[in-house]
Amino acid sequence: MNTRRRGGDGETIAVDYLEKKGYRILQRNFRFHRGEIDIVAKDEDQFVFVEVKSRRSDSFGEPEDAVTTWKHKQLCKIAQGYMLRNNIEENNCRFDVISIKYNGEVPVILHLVDAF
Repeated sequence: MNTRRRGGDGETIAVDYLEKKGYRILQRNFRFHRGEIDIVAKDEDQFVFVEVKSRRSDSFGEPEDAVTTWKHKQLCKIAQGYMLRNNIEENNCRFDVISIKYNGEVPVILHLVDAF
């Protein structure tokens, strides 16, 4: 399975997980300039920008460790672009990371709320 398809599968798992928790999914794969946010959602009155990382092995560390300080800055810029493009003036938002590790074919989800 290629990396892009595996990433899409992880995002689908994350969307299902978030919807079961009561989040309203606003958009998947929002692109702004050269960057992308995997999921934009609402948790009650708060906008949530979600980065999804999935791994099938521990060879490269934990999935959430791939969300570096550089990535934080990039996601903040993209989130600002989302707010601007959608004429959203409120500033009630947060950034979550959903980490998915596979135990065989079974996904194990770790949801880091307000990760940065």
